[in-house]
Amino acid sequence: MSLRNGVMQVRNIMTSAGRQSGIPGGLPASYPYYFSLQSLPFSVKNRYKLTIGFILFFGSGLATPFWLVRHQLLKK
Repeated sequence: MSLRNGVMQVRNIMTSAGRQSGIPGGLPASYPYYFSLQSLPFSVKNRYKLTIGFILFFGSGLATPFWLVRHQLLKK
């Protein structure tokens, strides 16, 4: 019964947050997703551009130590 009470409390809080949000029609069905996209410093509209950006960002961080070791080994 405790789990059900907790779920009902969360539901009541979200319902009141939807009424007080100021968004016409209340909160969208994807409430957390809707607000998390508004604060990102990059666009997620084009998934191919986003994929290339992630590959370059994380790939450069993973490749940098190997490039540095290669540079040190080739340096005379």
